[in-house]
Amino acid sequence: MGILSIAPQHVRFAFKLATAIVLALFVGFHFNLETPRWAVLTAAIVAAGPAFAAGGEPWSGAIRYRGMLRIIGTFIGSIAALGLIIAMIRAPGLMLLVCCIWAGFCTWISSLVKVENSYAWGLAGYTALIIVITIQTEPLLAPQFAVERCSEIVVGIVCAIVADLLFSPRSIKQQIDRELDALLVDQYRLMQLCVAHGDSEAVDKAWGDLVRRTAALEGMRSNLNMESSRWAWANRRLKALNTLSLTLITQACETFLVQNTRPDSVPDTFRELFAEPVETVKDVHRHLKRMRRVIIWTGERDTPVTVYSWIGAATRYLLLKRGVVGNTRISAIEEEILDQEVVIKPASAERHHAMVNFWRTTVSCTLGALFWLWTGWTSGNGAMVMIAVVTALAMRLPNPRMVALDFVYGMLVALPLGAFYFLVILPSTQQSMLLLCISLAVLAFFIGIEVQKRRLGSLGALAGTINILVLDNPMTFHFSQFLDSALGQLVGALLAFVVILVIRDNSRERTGRTLLNQFVSAAVSAMTTNKARRKENHLPALYQQLFLLLNKFPGDVAKFRLALNLIIAHQRLRTAPVPVNADLSAFHRQLRNTADRVISASNDDKRRRNFQQLLDELAIYQEKLQIWAAPRQVIESVQRLTAMLHKYQHALTDS
Repeated sequence: MGILSIAPQHVRFAFKLATAIVLALFVGFHFNLETPRWAVLTAAIVAAGPAFAAGGEPWSGAIRYRGMLRIIGTFIGSIAALGLIIAMIRAPGLMLLVCCIWAGFCTWISSLVKVENSYAWGLAGYTALIIVITIQTEPLLAPQFAVERCSEIVVGIVCAIVADLLFSPRSIKQQIDRELDALLVDQYRLMQLCVAHGDSEAVDKAWGDLVRRTAALEGMRSNLNMESSRWAWANRRLKALNTLSLTLITQACETFLVQNTRPDSVPDTFRELFAEPVETVKDVHRHLKRMRRVIIWTGERDTPVTVYSWIGAATRYLLLKRGVVGNTRISAIEEEILDQEVVIKPASAERHHAMVNFWRTTVSCTLGALFWLWTGWTSGNGAMVMIAVVTALAMRLPNPRMVALDFVYGMLVALPLGAFYFLVILPSTQQSMLLLCISLAVLAFFIGIEVQKRRLGSLGALAGTINILVLDNPMTFHFSQFLDSALGQLVGALLAFVVILVIRDNSRERTGRTLLNQFVSAAVSAMTTNKARRKENHLPALYQQLFLLLNKFPGDVAKFRLALNLIIAHQRLRTAPVPVNADLSAFHRQLRNTADRVISASNDDKRRRNFQQLLDELAIYQEKLQIWAAPRQVIESVQRLTAMLHKYQHALTDS
């Protein structure tokens, strides 16, 4: 029943993985590489890693992109290793300690960069450690080993990419087209809920789902960008569509919130128009045309700002969506939309989390080195390598403990499976390269199916089994060496798992508070008269931080509402007609500096003092707005922001 229920794409990827491993094995032996095992292991990890992350066959471009990251990480790690060897060749113990710190440093950086790029830095950390450990007995061979390792890894990556291309990788383009249509329909339904001022729980659920789907669409855009350069026009439009989708969510939620204090803020005409049901994008298009005619007849001033902005954003969404579907040349109108604003990248709120990851990697690698030096165990170096691999790959993922546990289970499975291959299969295939390839292809095929199901231990079992098999040139069979290697990687995985359990990650609350304070800082920074600053688009960054908040605190509606209110305040203040003069400009800089000090405060007392100073300055700012005869819209927006900060002062300052 299990075999019969396997989906066709699972079988296709299993063949792809088997082909990648067989190609790497054949090329490694054909060109007499020193250790073909590295090429085979690289091909397996590069191909299977994205499948495990995706829970199925990865989209086109994912394997190629991961391969490029692996090459970059390997070269960075090799250069770092050579630098350490040249500088500290006379102090091997100190060199090993500094290499452990380097591995922790790379993990720290990988925790701060974009998730899709973190793999390169994690790899750079343990590549340097592998080289330094391997040349301990013959340090003069370090340059040769670094070059060999890089060449073997490049061979493995090329084999994985060739296998991916042979088995017609799946394009994500059709799924993006379908999601763009479905997303617009659901955006319209959210606006219907907000205009009708319906149940707040239904609104919370609808906007939460749309935030997640918009974040998922941005991930699809990244996959499409990796797939081929022919999607460059679609990629530019999708970047703008991400902002437009977030704008639609913001304007809809503000429409709902405004009606809490002003129930008659939305005219009956628009209530009737939004009351009509929609099923398809054509229905949305038809209703938008009617609404635009109503705005022309009644005038822009008689249309609520949020409704007017929502209709404009939805119209631009439709225009860009058509361009994405057809992947046509960008028109002059589209170019104007695409060049409208400068998108700002978010600052990381996980600095404490990154520091915890640094200590986890550094401490576990150092303990492994001490264990190796103290016991003198021949496979202690293998344990150290496994520690570095587990900690580097686990730290960036949402649940490092489960990743480490996956490796522990994988090493346990690799021990009997590897022994079977080592004692029975490989000795029987010594006279035939074809039989050797078939035997490894069968192993890769069945593990490839399990990897796509995210079976705990499957990815670790694949890497662990290949690592302990004697796929060197020439092949030798010493059972004591095999057992040492198998136990070494099991001990390394266990030690890494224990360190992750002992050094607890207590950064969740701190990250949540930092995220909320970054929302406050963004709202305060929107109060500016600088034209270039007002053109900066912080919305994608703010919603990226909101998405992180959703992941850190699932189900905490109060935090989500506060964050959403601050995002709405930012958007409202960004478009507010603040009077232009030197006095207000200087005070804007002062407000921004105070808000930045709230984020960077090292303890609760400093944070409370800086936050109180910010509240006092906002009170003074309101007086200045009165003196300079600011429009009512500006004064009311600042008053609402100040009242919100007073209300949630404890949530924003206390640990």
